[in-house]
Amino acid sequence: MTVQVRFLPDDITVNAEPGEPMLEVANRAGIFIPTGCLMGSCHACEVELDDGTPVCSCISSIPIGTESLTIHIYSDPVW
Repeated sequence: MTVQVRFLPDDITVNAEPGEPMLEVANRAGIFIPTGCLMGSCHACEVELDDGTPVCSCISSIPIGTESLTIHIYSDPVW
């Protein structure tokens, strides 16, 4: 089963496998997500899921049991 992952605000959709790392999916879609520590501590890679949940994309994967997922990318001018 594949998951349709939609990245906003660029409105790019790509298929992903459940459990696949979010950063890898974004990279394959041509989406740049800034990173810092790659351990979830610095929150440079924080994105927001469609339900408003913030997650660190460097330590998150595509959820199992979902058909589609929307990921909101926003930039922090401080980074």
